[in-house]
Amino acid sequence: MLNLFNMEGQQENAEDELILSSLPREMGWAIPDLYLFQQFWCPSILIKEVNIFQKQFQAKDSDIFVASFPKSGTTWLKAITFAIVNRQCFSSIHNHPLLTSNPHQLVPAVEFMYRGDIHCPTTEPRVFGTHTPFPSLPNSIIESKCKIIYICRNPFDIFVSAWTFFDKIKLEPLSTLKIEEAFEKYCNGIIEFGPWWSHMQGYWKESLAKPNKVLFLKYEDLKEDVNFQVKKIADFLGFPFTQEEENNEVIESIIKLCSFEKMKNSEVNKSGIIYQFLEKKYFFRKGETRDWVNYFSPSMTEKLCKIMEEKFGGSGLSFMI
Repeated sequence: MLNLFNMEGQQENAEDELILSSLPREMGWAIPDLYLFQQFWCPSILIKEVNIFQKQFQAKDSDIFVASFPKSGTTWLKAITFAIVNRQCFSSIHNHPLLTSNPHQLVPAVEFMYRGDIHCPTTEPRVFGTHTPFPSLPNSIIESKCKIIYICRNPFDIFVSAWTFFDKIKLEPLSTLKIEEAFEKYCNGIIEFGPWWSHMQGYWKESLAKPNKVLFLKYEDLKEDVNFQVKKIADFLGFPFTQEEENNEVIESIIKLCSFEKMKNSEVNKSGIIYQFLEKKYFFRKGETRDWVNYFSPSMTEKLCKIMEEKFGGSGLSFMI
């Protein structure tokens, strides 16, 4: 078995093997092995990094975290958040960093940061991304005054987006998952950073308990009224738009800069790799809602509806089907 933790020394290797051997394991969608680590399915290549993140990360009160379950609108929200908090530094849209860098490079996933794949932000406020479930975040984040924006998405659309995305980036020796196989895993919560229902509920509950700490957004709401949601995000982060900025259509400029069409057609996102193995172009597929209707059979629809009723019932969290 490969040394997943990439540490030197036989003793450390043996300790790593012992830790992994004690955890339930399943085949992943993009990563060969998923381990049930702290009640979520953590990709094998990130267990060490999540562990270091928990133990060593020191949050600052000014930090901002863009949290999400994979394929829920992460790229879009990262772009919007970065543009909002840095708008005074880059007043001209024509020389904006989003035209020369992918949003995931500007707002690094903290898990990959500990792999050495990307650098920690050096300017404040520091803006990070994370797929780590809320209960597994470091205490310094929970106890500090830093802000968390969480974006979720209709679980039907998450499934389709994840299935198509993970197939493009899968590592050897994984083969293509048939949609039926993927759906069975999805219904059992077996997917990178799953179960998806507990991931959503963790941040949802915290947003109800601490609304000044966690802002809970839905991808569908962002699509429906992006102007309202961008102002909401800015207010939450403590970077509200002035009346002068509104009159000068700064909000509209940010929306255009961060639009799916603009980012997908940007040369910087048409080629190149981030995190050592992810091609930038794969982060932009359709950016639509309800694309799931083109993939789901009636029986699949019925089954997922029942799971959502079971998992979300009584929580106040619901989705339009």
